[in-house]
Amino acid sequence: MEIIFEKISVPQEHSFIARRMDLSDTKFKIHSHNNYELNLIISGSGRRIVGNNISTFRPGDLVLLGPNLSHSWEILDTEDGVPASCITTHFDENIISSTFFNIPELQTVKETLNQAQSGLLFKDNIENIQSALELLVDSQGLEKYIQLLKVFNLLINVKNKESLSLETSLNVKFEKDLKKLNKVYEYVFNNIIEGIDLNNISSHMGMAPTSFCRFFKKKTDKPFMQYVKDVRISIATKMLVETDKSITEICYDSGYNNLANFNHYFKQTMGKTPSAYRKSFLKDMAEKDNEE
Repeated sequence: MEIIFEKISVPQEHSFIARRMDLSDTKFKIHSHNNYELNLIISGSGRRIVGNNISTFRPGDLVLLGPNLSHSWEILDTEDGVPASCITTHFDENIISSTFFNIPELQTVKETLNQAQSGLLFKDNIENIQSALELLVDSQGLEKYIQLLKVFNLLINVKNKESLSLETSLNVKFEKDLKKLNKVYEYVFNNIIEGIDLNNISSHMGMAPTSFCRFFKKKTDKPFMQYVKDVRISIATKMLVETDKSITEICYDSGYNNLANFNHYFKQTMGKTPSAYRKSFLKDMAEKDNEE
């Protein structure tokens, strides 16, 4: 798996860029950049990583990401003859501190952008937003900025949305720190089920265990093993709602080797036991189906 810190260049004559992108030849890589990113999957499906969240994606998935939030899209399946593609918009991380955005009418937009620090998945009104994004890509000049505001207006009115990552994006000032942390993320994602050994990850990072723990806590404001627990819980929540696996199977598949510990940390993090979380999710889905 390749990991990089990506620099997204927005031309000086523009405040943002919006483009259609072919994902068919994109290598699976965890990356981060200073810009906000709004990503709509047009075709193709696979696995998505946002912060410490691992989940599947499919056509119609719309995600807003805050600056410096590690993420990746791994294409696993495409329709015959239809390449994987998306519409991606990047805009500057300082946009919400600009004078233009500091007006009452845009307060809800700023709130939505702040929520995106953990990654935000929008779940309804996608067709209208896609139409607006298509127009955004094809617009020019002032009309393009006006169209961006129309996209924001649609986003803030989406009622059904989900915060993806259990942690917020990292307040990291130096590119070298982001590269190191992405290397940590890659190791955790690749070894989460088999088990995370502090000595191994420290050696992988070229540090002594105490130095590594101090580095990670300083850069993320979170102890390393707490981060590992959050990743495991994130994996477990997805399996609870996306599979029919038993609680015991999910316990072991998310990296725990003790059911009591799994139940304890899951409830501590999510506010419900794994079984209660699954029942609540199924109930909500049934109610939505009845409403439709």
